Parts: sequence; C-alpha cells; structure tokens
Amino acid sequence: MKPLNVEICDVTLRDGEQTPGVSFTCEEKQDIAQRLSDIGIDIIEAGFPSVSDYEKRSVRSIVEMDLPSEICCLSRCVQSDIDAAIDCGVDLVSLFFATSDLHIRIKYKKTREEMLDLALGMLDYALDHGIKVRFSAEDASRTDTAFLKEMYAKGAERGASYSSYADTVGCMTPVSMYETVLELNEGLKNPLCVHCHNDMGFASANTFSAAQAGAFQLHTTVNGIGERCGNASLEEVLVALRMQGGVDRYDLSELQNLSRTVETYSGIKIAKTKPVVGEHAFCHESGIHIAALIQDRNTYEYYPPEMVGAEQKFILGKHTGRKGLEYILASLGYTPAPNEVEVILDRIKSISETKQSITQDVLLSIIAESRQTAEAEKTSGSPKARTG
Repeated sequence: MKPLNVEICDVTLRDGEQTPGVSFTCEEKQDIAQRLSDIGIDIIEAGFPSVSDYEKRSVRSIVEMDLPSEICCLSRCVQSDIDAAIDCGVDLVSLFFATSDLHIRIKYKKTREEMLDLALGMLDYALDHGIKVRFSAEDASRTDTAFLKEMYAKGAERGASYSSYADTVGCMTPVSMYETVLELNEGLKNPLCVHCHNDMGFASANTFSAAQAGAFQLHTTVNGIGERCGNASLEEVLVALRMQGGVDRYDLSELQNLSRTVETYSGIKIAKTKPVVGEHAFCHESGIHIAALIQDRNTYEYYPPEMVGAEQKFILGKHTGRKGLEYILASLGYTPAPNEVEVILDRIKSISETKQSITQDVLLSIIAESRQTAEAEKTSGSPKARTG
C-alpha cells in the first residue's frame, strides 16, 4: 500500500471548544496540546485569539510551549484578528470567509467579488507581517465550484500556503467529497485542506475520502466534538489512515488517554459504542464471537485494541456461551465442578434478561450461590435421590 500523503491539523482547542457549553482553561488547553504533539499531530489549531484576552493569552501560552507541532489559530478577514494572531506568534493563521452565495448575502451583504478582494487584501497583510496563511472557504460545500477555484487560484498566486475547503453544515457524502476534491485539486498550486462537520454522520468518512482523492491537510477533533453534531473524529481518522491509508507515523497508543482527558475537560461523554475509544469498542458478549476470538483475535477485531491503548474485554450476558464463560472463570482462577458451568450459565442468562449487568461481583455471587447449592446437595443427597 502506497501511504497517503497527508498531515493532520487538529482543531479540538478551537472548533472543539465551540461545542455548546464547552470552555477549556488555559492549563487544560496546554495539556491537550502536549498530548496531541506527543502523538505526532502536525498542526494544532490553538484557538481564536480575537474571542477574548484570555483566549489570546491561552493561544500565546501554547506557542511558548515550543512543541514540535506547528501552532495555528483562526482569523476572520479583519485586520484586528490578524494582528491578534501575529501577537500570539503562531506559525500559521487560518484566514476564512464564507463563500456560498447564501452566507455572503446574509452575513456580509456584499458581492462575491467584494468579499474576495477584501480577503485577498487581508492575505497580503498577513504575509507582509511574516505569517503563513491557510486561505479558507467557509461553507465551501455549498459554494459555486468556479468561484472556489478562482478564490484558491488567486490565494495561491498571492502566496497562501494552503487552500482550505470546509463542509460547514456537513452536507457532503464520501462519494461527493471524493469527486469534489479531485476537481478542486486539478491545477491547484498549493495543498488542499478539508474541514468536515458531522451533521449526517459522514465527517470521518468524508475526511478519509478526501485524503484518498488527494487532500493533504485533514482537520479533526478529539472524540469528534464540535458545533452541533461535531467534527471528523481524530481517533477514527488516524485508525483509518493506519489501516487503510498506510500512514503509520502517528503514535496511536495514547488515543485512549487523550480521549478520556478531553472527555473530562469538555464534559462531553463518549458514547459506549464510539469507534476506537468507546467503552464497548473491544467488548464481546456473543458466545459465537468469543469462541472464535479465543482461537484467533482477528476473527472479530479488525485492529488490535493495544494499538490504540485499549484492551479486549469479554462481557457476560444473555448471549454468552460455554467457552466464553469457561475462559472468564479460568481468568479468575476458578475451576468449576462438573456440570457447574451449565448452572452458572443458566443463572447468568436469567439475570441478564432482567436488564441487570453481570459485573464481576455479580458473577462471584453466582459462583458462591452455585457452591452453596452443590454443598447442600452433597449433604442431603441428590435431588433425584431425595424424590425417588
């Protein structure tokens, strides 16, 4: 497999923080930035300095950490925003304006040409002050393609380091994203970035499809947090790049720790079935599955949990089989008596059908109950003997 030519720009500290109700402290931002850099993330979007003085200080503090990752921030096409970015000392500024006719009419009340001229002037201003620019189209997925091409071409001519495409309302599908990136990349003089939102559940898939079509910079957030339904999930994109894109330079073993850290700081709980980092991502209850997994883990796990800092777990419940139960009992150091496995298994199924979880404590109580029953039968004789 020829590795995809990509880099990751993680926007947890900016777009992720735009999740309703989420606000990171400066110290929390620094911790997340350090963890992202340790994983090998290429660019960290540290914030939106013009939001507040505190936000500006937080962005500057991350720059001062002198991480191996490049540090980026967001800026509108407003000189004061660019000045704030320059004051922070970031490596790259994401200079954006909405490009769809809908947004231009509602938000700016200008023409396309007027907005593009304004944006190009601010691009010149940033470059004149020694800062690299990502020339970014908001609501690009609902923008006339010819206008996008014109914008990107003129931005590249003026010296923009990147052209950026935002699926702001998450209206793209993997196929449409692939085709769009192919079209936009044709003749483009600088690398294309993609920024995908998850309103239809396609953000990670769209991001990976864009990479397959030639997009270079991929935007993500930890746990997929972000406005409305969130953004492309860092952990999902990184695993897809490893397993299907041949990209192996990122340290995925810290994804679990990073995910739990962001969960704590953001207050946004991770769904149990969340790919890669959810509590159930590597949990198995089905007896058929567990019997196969005991022989070969590849049967029902596409990638090993250890790769992402997780561990395999077998869960007892309604669908548990004999082999799975024997495996779990052996892991607890318990050797069941003849026929005891069936007794314990029947009790597990009965309890689980009342919607009670079979925790280790519940299992131990079932075992204790089974022992007591067996001892009682030894003392009084078998049930059959007593009634015969």
